[in-house]
Amino acid sequence: MTDRPDPRPPRLLDDVDRRLLELLRADGRRPNNQLAAAVGVSPSTCLARVRALVADGVVTRFTVDVDPDALGQSLQALVSVRIRTGARHQLTAFADGLRGLPEVTQFFYLAGAEDFVVHVRARSTHELRDFVTDRISTQPMVAATNTSLIFEHEHR
Repeated sequence: MTDRPDPRPPRLLDDVDRRLLELLRADGRRPNNQLAAAVGVSPSTCLARVRALVADGVVTRFTVDVDPDALGQSLQALVSVRIRTGARHQLTAFADGLRGLPEVTQFFYLAGAEDFVVHVRARSTHELRDFVTDRISTQPMVAATNTSLIFEHEHR
């Protein structure tokens, strides 16, 4: 989709780095002194380790999970999208368009039968239908969509 340079060689992680990552995945707001105590290093060493993980691109962002029900968006779906064969040059434009849609929580660019899988949140089946038909299916580069409702979503 985008012209990216070759990825950096993977950073070698030791047991302390792996444990820090595990703890940060569970709670990215955990105070540094608690992280340090949990991995058995001084707070200054812990802070330096976390900063190095960020600087080296191992940690790419810190984020907040929001309960979709609290926003009135209790319906979630995965929309599989296939791009027309003659429109392959528009993959980047399609992805850029997805980034600007508030209903889209994340998307995946794939190899295989489908080109994209889009995770969508909506307030109702009508809102979901309108999103898929008006925002996705009507784009000239889209050959087909398939929508699957999510009953339950768990991530780590």
